[in-house]
Amino acid sequence: MSASNSSIRARNRQRRNQLTHLEQSAHAIGLANQVCRSRPFLNSRRIACYLANDGEIDPAYIIHTAWKCRKQVYLPVLSPFQHKLYFAPYTRGMDMHINRFNIPEPARSPAGWLNAWQLDLMLLPLVAFDDNGNRMGMGGGFYDRSLAYRQSRTHSLKPRLIGLAHELQREQQLATNRWDIPLDMIATEKRVITI
Repeated sequence: MSASNSSIRARNRQRRNQLTHLEQSAHAIGLANQVCRSRPFLNSRRIACYLANDGEIDPAYIIHTAWKCRKQVYLPVLSPFQHKLYFAPYTRGMDMHINRFNIPEPARSPAGWLNAWQLDLMLLPLVAFDDNGNRMGMGGGFYDRSLAYRQSRTHSLKPRLIGLAHELQREQQLATNRWDIPLDMIATEKRVITI
């Protein structure tokens, strides 16, 4: 990880953690208004999301809207054997367990997990983004490895990928690596950027 990436991550994590509870809530509502009107959301049946952590913009309103619209919601789960993500069904009030990064995951058998390509839409957290659809995550590469199949034209381009962020996490330009998977869209509390 370059010093530049480290400083970008530190700066943006600090920015989002400095938001007040009221600002976080307002941003979450604004985000839901942007995402839930978008064509990818409206046309999707299986939607992967995440539970907000470390100041990430909270998709809780999006999740509740998806449930109201009778869409299936999935959360990422860490594979115990590979450094990638699978996606487990998430329903209201279900049992959760804490993974090795201290993040709640659905307590579901691996038999019910989906691969990324089986989803219609994936809403991803990020630390920073630029207007070209580049996303900087926490640096573990879990999403990139789970979506690596998208680099080959012979495979499905499902799911549609929308990165979710506070507008204040925008950077002028992010450096990219050959293994980075670009986003299709980015949504903030203020706008949706289509790439």
